Amino acid sequence: MNEGMLKEKLLADNEMQFEALLNLIKSVPARKRTLSVDISDRDKNFRDVIMHVYEWQAMLERWYREGMDGDSPFMPAPGYKWRNLHSLNQRIREAYQDVMLNQALKKATLSHERLTALIKRHTEEELMTKKYYKWTKTSNLHTYFAANTSIHYKWALKKCEHIAVNIQHQAVGAGRNDS
Repeated sequence: MNEGMLKEKLLADNEMQFEALLNLIKSVPARKRTLSVDISDRDKNFRDVIMHVYEWQAMLERWYREGMDGDSPFMPAPGYKWRNLHSLNQRIREAYQDVMLNQALKKATLSHERLTALIKRHTEEELMTKKYYKWTKTSNLHTYFAANTSIHYKWALKKCEHIAVNIQHQAVGAGRNDS
């Protein structure tokens, strides 16, 4: 690919996936957007999913800031190893139970904008070259950005689609019970 093509693809994918996620949530009637659904998944509502994405972006911002300052960031989070992601993700869910959906969407939107700005600051070489930055270890910066933006947005979109379908089924079921 030509210089800048992978960077531009990442930025385009990020925008497309993030907009799709926001549009899906907006497609659910406002009075139903905050409903939780009875599913076996960890995330029971849109807020849970959005705050999960937000928190991982906040962790990436911390890794980035510490790494660019010459430190070795603790990944994924202090007190957690990569093998403990289930516990970390459960802690994230529990930490944000008092956040309203509109606050969650604002936080995620601002975080998305900050990461977009960070991506734009880097050249294709800086993004794509493995070990370009010491803190990315054997990987490249693109991998970190993609995992916490477009790839995470695709995951979130699937989760939110599942939640939206369950909200609709609950509404249909409730309607039948009322008659």
